Amino acid sequence: QVHLAESGGGSVQTGGSLRLSCSASGNKIDDYCMGWFRQAPGKGREGVAVIDRGGTPTYKDSVKGRFTISRDNANNTVHLQMTSLKPEDSAMYYCAADSCVLIPYTDYLWGQGTQVTVSS
Repeated sequence: QVHLAESGGGSVQTGGSLRLSCSASGNKIDDYCMGWFRQAPGKGREGVAVIDRGGTPTYKDSVKGRFTISRDNANNTVHLQMTSLKPEDSAMYYCAADSCVLIPYTDYLWGQGTQVTVSS
């Protein structure tokens, strides 16, 4: 079993940047697809970016060119670099293990989330 802890959220203005980190403990993340998902108040959880075991990413259309997911297997960590942030990016961001697609299945292994707020 792998346990996930997100960090790096915060409040920024439109156009700003943030780097989210997901630190894993327990099992190594080498054997897992990893992903970032988000949920805004009153909305369902949605996939933002996932990265497979080989390092190939998949992104939600609205974040392509602005967000970059990366994995550091040696440090058991996954990052989400977010640039050119928009108010619509505001949400609780969650890290998930075993997430090979952008659909937020409940049987993924989820972290507790980190809040991102983008003001206009």
